[in-house]
Amino acid sequence: MANDTYKLVVIVGSVREGRFGPVVASWVAEQAAAHGGFEVEVVDLAGIDVPLSLPAVSPKYAGDDYPRPAGMAPLTSALESADAFIVITPEYNHSYPASLKAAIDWHFTQWTAKPVAFVSYGGAAGGRHAVLHLENVLTELHAVTVRDGLAFPNYFTAWQDGRPLDPEAPVYAKTLLEQLFWWAGALHSARGTTPYPV
Repeated sequence: MANDTYKLVVIVGSVREGRFGPVVASWVAEQAAAHGGFEVEVVDLAGIDVPLSLPAVSPKYAGDDYPRPAGMAPLTSALESADAFIVITPEYNHSYPASLKAAIDWHFTQWTAKPVAFVSYGGAAGGRHAVLHLENVLTELHAVTVRDGLAFPNYFTAWQDGRPLDPEAPVYAKTLLEQLFWWAGALHSARGTTPYPV
């Protein structure tokens, strides 16, 4: 892309009533915009039609003919145009929300050879169990997971006025974004040069 900027999609993974995800996503999007290397789009799954029941055929084999609901079009379009992703996830029972799994499973090539970073929040573990599971799933879809993420333990006491209280949080966010930017550039160039073998 021109001026070395890449399309970054920030995904709000929780659709639960009273969720905290949009607060985290707003702050993350602000950090990404300040970085200067990304064109940022926030996609909130609460506003997307993402059924839990999938067709019998896998998107891996159906390709462009995969029968997605019309209401999923904004999500599919965002994923297709993205050069990189940040997934915002809580932790429910040591894993991530069903809404996020469904959104992932409705797609395949949209994730392929693109980098994914994670920002999680939860209780004592800060959502890290959810991220471990997501790393396994997205690796299966040939995405590249970024090592350095952000985790917010006990988020209910660690944030105030839409911002984390930890003064180092922006520093950690910058590290995540720098790694994501590097991978976005490397993989964007690679996809443009040689089709990824699947």
